[in-house]
Amino acid sequence: MLGFTATRTQVCAYLFGVALFSISFLVFLNSSISFVITQRIGQSRNVGDAVGTLGFADELLALVACPAWGLLSDRIGVRSVAVLGYSIVGLSLFVFVQAKNVYPQLLLARLLFSLGATATATMVTAILPTMTIVNVARDPRSPVRGANGTSHTMAASISSELTITPDRFRSRSPAVDGRPKPDTGASTSQLAGLVGMFTGCGALVALLVFLPLPTRFQRAGTSPAAAVADAFYVVGAIALLVALGCYFGLQSLPGEQGKKWRSLISAKSNKGSETTPSDRAPLSFLNLFLESVRLAFRSRNIGLGYLGGFVARASSVGISLFIPLFCNAYFLRTGKCEAADPSDPTNFKQACRDAYILASILTGTSQIFALVCAPIFGYLSGRFRRFNVPLMVAALSGVAGYTAFGSLRSPDWKAKNHGSGAVFFIAALIGISQIGAIVCSLALLGRGINNDEGGETEPGSEERSANGTSHPSAGATPPRSPLATPTTEEEPLLIRSQDPSRPSSSAGAKSHNHLKGSIAGTYSLLGGFGILLLTKAGGALFDTSGPGAPFFMMASFNALLFVVGLGVGVWELIQGWREQERRRLS
Repeated sequence: MLGFTATRTQVCAYLFGVALFSISFLVFLNSSISFVITQRIGQSRNVGDAVGTLGFADELLALVACPAWGLLSDRIGVRSVAVLGYSIVGLSLFVFVQAKNVYPQLLLARLLFSLGATATATMVTAILPTMTIVNVARDPRSPVRGANGTSHTMAASISSELTITPDRFRSRSPAVDGRPKPDTGASTSQLAGLVGMFTGCGALVALLVFLPLPTRFQRAGTSPAAAVADAFYVVGAIALLVALGCYFGLQSLPGEQGKKWRSLISAKSNKGSETTPSDRAPLSFLNLFLESVRLAFRSRNIGLGYLGGFVARASSVGISLFIPLFCNAYFLRTGKCEAADPSDPTNFKQACRDAYILASILTGTSQIFALVCAPIFGYLSGRFRRFNVPLMVAALSGVAGYTAFGSLRSPDWKAKNHGSGAVFFIAALIGISQIGAIVCSLALLGRGINNDEGGETEPGSEERSANGTSHPSAGATPPRSPLATPTTEEEPLLIRSQDPSRPSSSAGAKSHNHLKGSIAGTYSLLGGFGILLLTKAGGALFDTSGPGAPFFMMASFNALLFVVGLGVGVWELIQGWREQERRRLS
């Protein structure tokens, strides 16, 4: 039996609100901002330069805003940041169509939008650990949320405890910490797969619902400028409705108790939280960020998750920017776009329509395969956790796909000399690589935050560790079971098990749930670095070394991910051998 630690309402608000719309508004804005410049402001020259400058400013602000929102969520809670983020997105869309010039009005509106969008994107990662699924069958004492949001605890009857048999005793013996550890890793990975799928669906919502709005308003008799404004008003109102849904749907998330706005100035933060002891002094924002960076070297799950996020975000640029640019360059080089003016990107769709259609087909193919494979990677990531096999498959797909695409002499499958239908298979490999990196990195972060696979230290080891944990060895007494016979008359017949709602100090020290916002911010920060690096360096190499250079660059990123993942797997294997040898000798 599986049960969420969050209620159904919270899960639905996360998937259908935060995850679904985290990318929708960004896709809508990037696709329609040129119409704001041309039809609302009336500027017809240097539109491409203006769009590029606004996008670059957006990414620069995101590098600072992503970790800042993550740090803030560790103090005020992920729900407050999500609500604030979508509210800012909605207001910024209203402000966009009020701009009378590109600089500074439209630039300031774009920066305001970036501030809200980074908050929503960061919370997709930060909220994931609070939605962990607990295997109730293995942990009958774990509190499970019912349909009405109340928690229940499954307790054994007194008669069953008194009529214990040796087999029943062995099957019900607690783990090292006094109770079986919930198997949350597989479910976290499956939920990450759903998040990837809903994020892809969010892009489809923007393409199929938001983007056609100006055309529909024009057909109803509205002028082009007014139609653009009305579309922004409608989408902005939807963003405010999403914020309202997050406000009511994400109330009382597990592990978020005590996180309020007054925590920013209170002496004690997160008091009463399950994940942070009340007597723990709050860390400063700088220390929170530094601790999230240190975890990249102390927790193999979190470190590998960071690297996967870097590759995944860079891959999004490779698909959305450089595949169309590759197609455009090919049609210009072969003389099929003689009427196109390379200095005017807005003329590309009209003067080189075949290249635009080809780019749309190839990027659409990659995104369709990504959407279909998202839940598959979620399942496989939970099924094969030990050596991160799905992440390795995604990295190899990226190496093969990007290398093959960069080596293409023609992206047009209809070309007589060098065309081939294999280009669709290559595009599919690229899409599979992107979604695999996204889903697996989210799953790794979720498991690393909850420490489902041991974090820095492997659970289950019964040897004495550096912190003084007792272990059975020669002459030592193993831990007593709650059902063991009392040694004195003063001891109770049944030793009371530890309250599952109050983890032991060792468990609390192992968990990084109190840093989930900071970890999510660092994850988004590295993703932003990946976007900027590929955009600037890849663009420069595109002009100097050839159109295949950005794709070879992406192939090298995926190769690095594969090598690091392989190294982590080998390290885990060696550690497992050493652990078995220590147990054998003891």
